[in-house]
Amino acid sequence: MTNWHVNAADLRATRLTVQNRMITLEYAHLGRSGLLVSRLGIGTYSFGSVASEAESFAVMDRAHEHGINLIDTSNVYGFEIGTERVENIVGRWLTQGGGRRERTILATKVYGKQSDWPNDSHLSALHIRRACDLSLQRLQTDHIDLYQMHHIDRDTPFDEIWEAMGVLRAQGKILYVGSSNFAGWHIAQAQETATARHFLGLVSEQSLYNLVTRDIEREVIPAAQAYGVAVLPWSPLGRGMLAGILAKESQGGLHGNRVKADALEQYRPQLERYEALCRKLAVPPEQVALAWLLSRPGITSPIVGPVTPDQLDGAVQALDLGLEDAVRAELDDIFPGFRTAPEDYAW
Repeated sequence: MTNWHVNAADLRATRLTVQNRMITLEYAHLGRSGLLVSRLGIGTYSFGSVASEAESFAVMDRAHEHGINLIDTSNVYGFEIGTERVENIVGRWLTQGGGRRERTILATKVYGKQSDWPNDSHLSALHIRRACDLSLQRLQTDHIDLYQMHHIDRDTPFDEIWEAMGVLRAQGKILYVGSSNFAGWHIAQAQETATARHFLGLVSEQSLYNLVTRDIEREVIPAAQAYGVAVLPWSPLGRGMLAGILAKESQGGLHGNRVKADALEQYRPQLERYEALCRKLAVPPEQVALAWLLSRPGITSPIVGPVTPDQLDGAVQALDLGLEDAVRAELDDIFPGFRTAPEDYAW
């Protein structure tokens, strides 16, 4: 096993010509694979609901203008809240041409319930095959670059899962496999089974990780590093909690806020210190939160969820924001993290 992590030596700076202007963006290998992904990814959960289709298209276009190539979706986004599936929206954007598909590392997910019929959810070989074909139809493409298991399926053995994924790869329908919301033990179990089958296995794990929620530091990140699995944090701003929520509250701007009232009160004292620190740094809180994530061991590409191009422009500025050691220490004091297991809970 290796101890894979992202550091300066792993990054590849690329100069791109986009809309007649030169931009420089750093890319990192997706885990131990040869695939290069931008240091920020675009999450599409709010496309079609919070953001209209036109706004969603504008965000993805702006992502390409910034050199961002990773776009992440799921076969349940939209469907789970009764709107159009986000995969359909992404698919229509891709078919506009102009190199959109060629410049996109397209990621989607499988697991979620698709109907009330049996075998229409989870990770059986039958469901994986059917779900992949339907995602390809909605995305209007011939292959998925990163096919992610959206959740662990404790009732399906990894031998069955890897056999199904191997068939899809042999058919050219998927290129790489990732996971999401796995525990450290799940990553180890998946990788050991894949190795026994001479299969590449996981190249990425998409986990909940931000300054407020740091549980994966105990075992998920160490397991990912040991097995060469990239970590792609979702909800990097804690559903907006780390995006200056108290300042917005004082200005009466919490309409549509996704942070629960009890969670806001629980973290209010820490958020007061956090936003005060951001004001001292003269940097928007959301950029500080993203810059902190990008500095963490094993982190490849936080998945941000902008609903306007302007929001994405702000997030991209975090790529150039280097946090001094003293600032990172203060952030750790405000939002304490965890040591690697077992030291976090034992001697």
